[in-house]
Amino acid sequence: MTRVCHDAHSSSVAAESSREWWYGWLMQLRSILPLALILPVLAIPWACSATTGGSRSSSSTNGDAGSAGAGGMAGAGGASSTSSSSSGDVGSGGSIFEIPDASTDSPILADGDICVGTASEATVEKLPVDIIWMVDNSSSMEPAVTEVRNGLNAFAALIAAKNLDYKVIMLSLRDKAKQITVGGGTRFPVCIPEPLAGDANCGNGPRFFQSSLDIYSTQPLEQFLGTLGQTTGYQPGDAKGCDPWKQELRPNASKTIVIVTDDNARLSATQFETFAGGKNPFNSTQLPPGILDPSWNGLFSGYIFSGIYGWDSAVDPSVICTYSDGSQPPASGTTYTTLVQKTKGVRAKICDGSVAWGPFFDAVAQAVFANVKLNCELAIPVPPQGTIDYNRVNVALVSGGVSTYLPRVANAAACGAGGGWYYDDPAMPTKVILCQQSCDDAQAMVGPDKPGKIDIVFGCDQIIQ
Repeated sequence: MTRVCHDAHSSSVAAESSREWWYGWLMQLRSILPLALILPVLAIPWACSATTGGSRSSSSTNGDAGSAGAGGMAGAGGASSTSSSSSGDVGSGGSIFEIPDASTDSPILADGDICVGTASEATVEKLPVDIIWMVDNSSSMEPAVTEVRNGLNAFAALIAAKNLDYKVIMLSLRDKAKQITVGGGTRFPVCIPEPLAGDANCGNGPRFFQSSLDIYSTQPLEQFLGTLGQTTGYQPGDAKGCDPWKQELRPNASKTIVIVTDDNARLSATQFETFAGGKNPFNSTQLPPGILDPSWNGLFSGYIFSGIYGWDSAVDPSVICTYSDGSQPPASGTTYTTLVQKTKGVRAKICDGSVAWGPFFDAVAQAVFANVKLNCELAIPVPPQGTIDYNRVNVALVSGGVSTYLPRVANAAACGAGGGWYYDDPAMPTKVILCQQSCDDAQAMVGPDKPGKIDIVFGCDQIIQ
């Protein structure tokens, strides 16, 4: 049974004097009383001296117990800024009076006090993923279009195997025919078969939506923005427009954009992200603001851009790759290289032909998986015992055995750069919600293939910001 003594760190001198007095008193009693009558009394001062104060944050490993001198008992190890699941051992040569469990592995939440709390691991959910493919329909794109037709179901299966809630959105001409004529020119449409598609006619399904859009070789980024915002020149019936698709994007989903082309975009990477909105710099159509503009309410925050296009050199973005027959695509795709590198996406060389596609699909799937966001609204778990006192609940991020305790703040508006957490409803809480900074911190340590976790600790006074 643990005996917890508060403020022991502030009375170490008195404790030492007390032990000396007890020892002298013992020596006198031994001459007149049997030793068996003295043993129960001696445990008290040593038990109290075995605990030390700690800090607000705690480690998952307490300091080792100090070695005891002859006839003395080892003190419990002092806690650092982190709290541990193992505690210091009694040193050799210690007291003949062993005090079981004299130290504690409970989190130290306030200076001078040791709180014996109980922790339950919060269930962390993965948020959905939306993957938007743009496939150039130009006459030179037949081999690449064929690879997309043949491989997108296998790609979707890779995502599904990770137990992710995913949706594939295709922006490209849709037709079952492998080659069609549009405006007197040859175009190669994309028709995705079942099971990803909803039917045998390339129809939409639960996890697939295609808006039939004739992607021009140098205008994919303009068409992405224009059809996203349904601005002038990009609406249904317009040569460069299509049916709305923004409604298919889920606000809380991570976004991946994948380009398949052999040319470069006219719109720059900066314009794609931060264009103010207004007249298209290259024609009379209108474009909405760039995808990172605040008007989109963070819809593309943290997005990844990947692609298979005409690049060749890892050092010089202007170098164009060469096909096996010695020909080259129109451009190296410098704008796409900028976006891939900026967002930490993946890419492949279109000149490598069919051998490039399997690894490319795999790499895009892995990038999607690595970019999965955590749901930082955590259901409050059932405590191991007793009922919940909502004023004695704490939240800790745990990784590598180290627990970092987060302060409670009043609400989302009170979240600052230091992070923290708050209740969904202070009067009747059902969820703990992490502030954005703490959510970002959790993202780095908790989730698929990561060793961390989020603990809800019951029974200790709250750390309040």
